[in-house]
Amino acid sequence: MSQLEIVELGLDELEAMRLCDLEGKQQEEAAEQMGVSRGTIQRLLQTGRKKLLTSITEGQALSFEDADHVCISPRPGWGRGRHGRGRFGGAR
Repeated sequence: MSQLEIVELGLDELEAMRLCDLEGKQQEEAAEQMGVSRGTIQRLLQTGRKKLLTSITEGQALSFEDADHVCISPRPGWGRGRHGRGRFGGAR
């Protein structure tokens, strides 16, 4: 893993994709929930999807970075994994 190129996906990009793609919310609703404009949601979706697909198709590592407009709340059972790392691979 240490030799893979890393793609940094912002948690705000992840949250926009979660709300729109996973939960099926309209962009306007996702924007309201995140406290941003619809244009910001469109930008987050575009950049997030590109980063995600790039990491998958090119065999790159995916890393998550902090962001300002995040509503993700931990789900029960999400916590430290077998190697003391969080659900998304970042140190906690």
